[in-house]
This record gives sequence, structure tokens and C-alpha cells, in this order.
Amino acid sequence: MTTEVELLDRLRHALESCARAERTVTYAELAEISGFPPPHRIHRMTAMLETLMREDHAADRPLLASVAISRTGPLPQRGYFDTLRELTRYDGPDSGPEAAAAHGRELAAVFAAAKTDSQVGKDAS
Repeated sequence: MTTEVELLDRLRHALESCARAERTVTYAELAEISGFPPPHRIHRMTAMLETLMREDHAADRPLLASVAISRTGPLPQRGYFDTLRELTRYDGPDSGPEAAAAHGRELAAVFAAAKTDSQVGKDAS
């Protein structure tokens, strides 16, 4: 049986790979490439993405979970924005231009860090 720590590590590595390629990934694609097991894998995985967001925020790293988006794209789902608000990084709606701008800022920070490898994945384990 895979532990939560192992699943978080798999998610982080898959997100880092996408960030280095400067590409977003849908939740379903992320579940597949990270080997996230059923049942209810998207729901469980998005909860873990929120955990990664809290870890990254606490460590003053770019929010790697910003790479994951909804299949209806190009934005993440509500939980992402709820967590941004919880972390006081954003105080707006879950969709529309404000949400797109907030996500764009977070995603740009992830991509910039991935280019230099200065923050993405450092001290994550």
C-alpha cells in the first residue's frame, strides 16, 4: 500500500517535471503520470495538491500545484482558489479575469523557478 508521503512525493515530482517543461497538466493527466491510485483519485489528489500548496507557502516556495488545471481549463478548480485565499495570496472569485490573473502570477513564479531550479523541489522531502 502506498503511503500519503509517497503519494505527495510522486505528485511533487510529476509537477516539477511539468514545470521544467513549462506546461500545465490536467488533474486526470497528473493522476495518471504520478500513478495516483483509485478509488476517488481526483478528489484525493486535489486534497493533496492543497497540502502541497500549504507546504510550498510555508517554505516560501512558488506554489507548484499551480501547474495542475481543470480539464475544462485553463484554470484550476475551486479548491485551489480556496487555498490561495486561506494562504492570503488572493482574495477574489474562483473564475474570471481576477482568478486568471492570480493563477497566471503563481504559474509564472513556478515556471521562473523551474528555469533556475532555485526553488522548485528544494527542501521538499
